[in-house]
Amino acid sequence: MVLKYEKKGYLAIITLNRPEALNALNSEMFLKMHDALVDFRDDPAVLVAIITGSGNRAFSAGVDIKETLPSFSDPDNMHNLLAGTIMRGLEIWKPVIAAINGIAYGIGCELALACDLLIASENASFAQPEIKVGAMAGAGGTQRLTRFIPRCKAAEMLLMGRSIDASEAWRIGLVNEVVPLDKLMLKALEYADIISRMAPLAVMATKEAMVRSFDLYLIDGLEFEKASFNRLTFTEDYAEGIRSFKEKREPHFKGK
Repeated sequence: MVLKYEKKGYLAIITLNRPEALNALNSEMFLKMHDALVDFRDDPAVLVAIITGSGNRAFSAGVDIKETLPSFSDPDNMHNLLAGTIMRGLEIWKPVIAAINGIAYGIGCELALACDLLIASENASFAQPEIKVGAMAGAGGTQRLTRFIPRCKAAEMLLMGRSIDASEAWRIGLVNEVVPLDKLMLKALEYADIISRMAPLAVMATKEAMVRSFDLYLIDGLEFEKASFNRLTFTEDYAEGIRSFKEKREPHFKGK
């Protein structure tokens, strides 16, 4: 089983499961990831997902060099594999947390970047080394790194193939927290639990507004935000949130 997919109440956990290959992504993993992500997206009972890697050495070392990388010389093959993931093409407005348990190189780094919250273990490191083999980051690295961290630091990673460790990733704002490896999933579960207690429709509307803002001028982004906010005011959850605040109790959201 190259990828594990579990659902536990409000939570989905996707585990890249090729520890013997440092969880390098092959064609089967891309397809399994697509199936898992679509199921997560379409199941109203599941509110948050965590993506992590199997073992204690790697989140993902990137694309499987022997099997999958050669197929990327055909642009159609690369597009078809990536289009089914959150790296490119698959829009999911539910939050996705990356629990980065070791090296995140190449497409492994890009997968982490496509998540909303990033928690790294102390042994984690990040790199986009494609430039060293005559290629370039092709699953969002050139776009997301330059949006999330200072441009000069992104240029080091993208143009020089330099890696950064977990402490540097935290210092420049690439990850939310760095924790000991044995506390990584506990911290990810803590984040997921907090999100699960928020109003689901508000969470999804907020994520969509954040993501859409990348492609919009500020004035257009503000209009999108306004429209999204207005829609939320007609939901049952909004009424429950106001009511619970007045009654000084915890809200009971239903995603309606």
